[in-house]
Amino acid sequence: MLTKIKEYLYQFIRLHSLRSRIFVIILLIGIFPGILMRYAIVENYEERAVQLRQETVQDQLTTIADHLVTNNYLENYQLTDQQTIANKNVIDTELEMLSGMNDGRILIINSNFNIIRDTYNLSEGKTIISEEVIKCFQGERLFNYDDRNGYIEMTTPIIYTVHPEDAPEESVSVIRGVMLTSVSSDSITETMALLYRQSLIIEMIVIMVVVSLALILSYALTRPFIKVTEAINEVKEGYSDEAISVPEYVETVHIIDAFNQLLRSKRVLDDSRQEFVANVSHELKTPMASMKVLADSLITQENVPVELYREFMEDIVSEIDRENKIITDLLALVKMDKKLQIMDINYVNINELTELILKRLRPIARKRDVEVVFESNREVLAEVDEVKLTLVISNLVENAIKYNKEHGWVKVVLDADHQFFTLKVSDSGIGIPEEALPQIYERFYRVDKSHSREIGGTGLGLAIAKNAVLMHRGTITVTSTEGVGTSFVVKIPINYILSKGNEK
Repeated sequence: MLTKIKEYLYQFIRLHSLRSRIFVIILLIGIFPGILMRYAIVENYEERAVQLRQETVQDQLTTIADHLVTNNYLENYQLTDQQTIANKNVIDTELEMLSGMNDGRILIINSNFNIIRDTYNLSEGKTIISEEVIKCFQGERLFNYDDRNGYIEMTTPIIYTVHPEDAPEESVSVIRGVMLTSVSSDSITETMALLYRQSLIIEMIVIMVVVSLALILSYALTRPFIKVTEAINEVKEGYSDEAISVPEYVETVHIIDAFNQLLRSKRVLDDSRQEFVANVSHELKTPMASMKVLADSLITQENVPVELYREFMEDIVSEIDRENKIITDLLALVKMDKKLQIMDINYVNINELTELILKRLRPIARKRDVEVVFESNREVLAEVDEVKLTLVISNLVENAIKYNKEHGWVKVVLDADHQFFTLKVSDSGIGIPEEALPQIYERFYRVDKSHSREIGGTGLGLAIAKNAVLMHRGTITVTSTEGVGTSFVVKIPINYILSKGNEK
């Protein structure tokens, strides 16, 4: 149990299981948007808060700058009359209030770059030459937010409106001073920290919910596949051999359909194996029983005539030949049944091969007074296994001769196109009943058992022919009319290597 748990955890961590992948996908979809949203909210708040703070302070500074101009603060800051001092005190109070309210510092700088007012009372009378001040005198307002040190710095021009002596009706704006202001951003930082903590708490809650949801969904979504595995294991262990059904998903239906087809094929294969063993036993037992009967007859009789002895021995030899043919066909069939059967592929002239096979079979045809005709529409060179193709042609033509009528005929037609060559074997024989056509390629199947035994058929010829055709990646089809004749059509690729590549 512990080993299984470790194996499952290993597969989960390595993302080898569908459940772990679904879990990770749901987790990422649920958590990442939350994290991104948290950072987006905090960052957006900071940017918006700083901008709002700048605009608010800047409006206040612009108002004070107007007061400075109205009261000639820059020109009269050293005068000591009561009115000037009173006006100066009012403005200083405004500056102190603004500075204290924003926890900041305000410097007022005249055109000589002298600091004439410092709300901190530290730098009055000193000279300041900085980039910000110079650019402000040139008409460019500057703004700087230092989030590391926690302050906002900005410049505000003090603008006077003057009338040139040569054109008194016109007015010109002149910058005669600069307000250099820095305000604290601690309140923004504190609010951001509060937002961050609250969003982090919410995010942790969301993560726990998402993890729980991911675990539940990953289990629920993969449960049908677990059912499939359990059902297949039951069949594998032998507890059941019935077709299984898990209709939750289209995918599970496809998997189950494929497995059920495999299960049906297995049943058919098991049935055919049992039938094959029974047929082999029967076919091999029959000649041996005949030989035993003949041998027992010779043993039990005394003074057996030579003629009878010879007749019995000839019958025994005939039965041995028959059994030898069955065994030979069985071996050929078993060899072709092997999945890794090696094909000895070579370029073969199919016309010459067919002529040679027909030459060997014509003596059998002459004994039955059957005419064998070969019709070749073109010369055919193809990549084939000559031995296996010989079995195909020999079995089809030999069957056409043996199951023919007296004075009948067998016609072999060879043709080809750019991709396949076709061999058609037709006869004027006894034909095959329509209901028997699906079974003719089964091992030991005979349409007419008595006639087959009479002519020495084993019932393996068509099975051997079909296997050999399939090994060439070809097809074999049959049409037949009972009492009229039968026609087999074999279609095989000319290029074996190319057909093999296309199949892959």
